[in-house]
Amino acid sequence: QVQLEESGGGLVQAGGSLRLSCAASGRTFSNYAMGWFRQAPEKEREFVASISWNGATTRYADVVKGRFTISRDNAKTTMYLQMNSLKPEDTAIYYCAGVGGLPGGTSVQAMGQYDDWGQGTQVTVSS
Repeated sequence: QVQLEESGGGLVQAGGSLRLSCAASGRTFSNYAMGWFRQAPEKEREFVASISWNGATTRYADVVKGRFTISRDNAKTTMYLQMNSLKPEDTAIYYCAGVGGLPGGTSVQAMGQYDDWGQGTQVTVSS
């Protein structure tokens, strides 16, 4: 199993930016697709963005498209989420997730397909 740890959350004003990181450790990191999800109070966890092992394929939820950018550095076994033009409705706990054994260009959007999850990092956007 891969251990995932998020960092970079915090409090920011609307219109501001944050960059989240997700550091992976543990078993081999190869062919490991990753993604970001978020859960706001009293709401279900939802997909935010995903990236394939080779970084060639990315997907975004419509509500973050054009504002968020997902990336990864396999040499550092770390994934990132650059969040710009933040809105109060982006307030949530952000979780990173991963799943191994997939073709290099495959990204995963479905929550149920992920095997590994981090503990989450809080992002709060004030108006």
